[in-house]
Amino acid sequence: MTEDEARTWVRERFGVPRETLLERFGAIVLAEADRQNLISAGTRADIWVRHLADSAQLIPLAEAAEGSWIDIGTGAGFPGLVVALLTDRAVHLIEPRAKRATFLREAAAALGLANRVTVHAQRAQMVQSSPAAVISARAVASLRELFGAARHLSTRSTLWLLPKGRNAQSEVEDVTRAWQGVFHVEQSLTQAESSIVIAREVRPR
Repeated sequence: MTEDEARTWVRERFGVPRETLLERFGAIVLAEADRQNLISAGTRADIWVRHLADSAQLIPLAEAAEGSWIDIGTGAGFPGLVVALLTDRAVHLIEPRAKRATFLREAAAALGLANRVTVHAQRAQMVQSSPAAVISARAVASLRELFGAARHLSTRSTLWLLPKGRNAQSEVEDVTRAWQGVFHVEQSLTQAESSIVIAREVRPR
């Protein structure tokens, strides 16, 4: 997928106004990236493919899961702030690094999202929040670690959307020794070598 294709994909699914908001957010990220290492230098030129559309592709997968969305290890806002920009959901961003949490609060305010976005400058284990309809985490930790850290933020009906690299299937095989549920691995739309682990009814064995 090229940068133009990524933008077209977003525009066709979410409309021009939302695409424009996402473009503004991308500019905010690139400006802040000069002050702190929000995204790697090698992905700045491909921000639509590597970060914006890569995050947005999770949203259609969650259409049937109505309710709040929790994003663990949000970092520069991916995918959590993208979800908030492209939907009307209440979104909780969990980011323990203070400087990045401050950036997320400032970006949410600048984009008119402060009323729907809550930033938790804590580790997921310490966050006190109602269980979410959707939990996402992008390249944060292993499935075992994620399920253990965020179990209290979920119910059996929670949908987990977890972008992973080429080892997604082996991670699923590993985690099912300790956790049970319904697991599916979906191919990423933006990167051929990446996948998305989709999990439901997750609970300890």
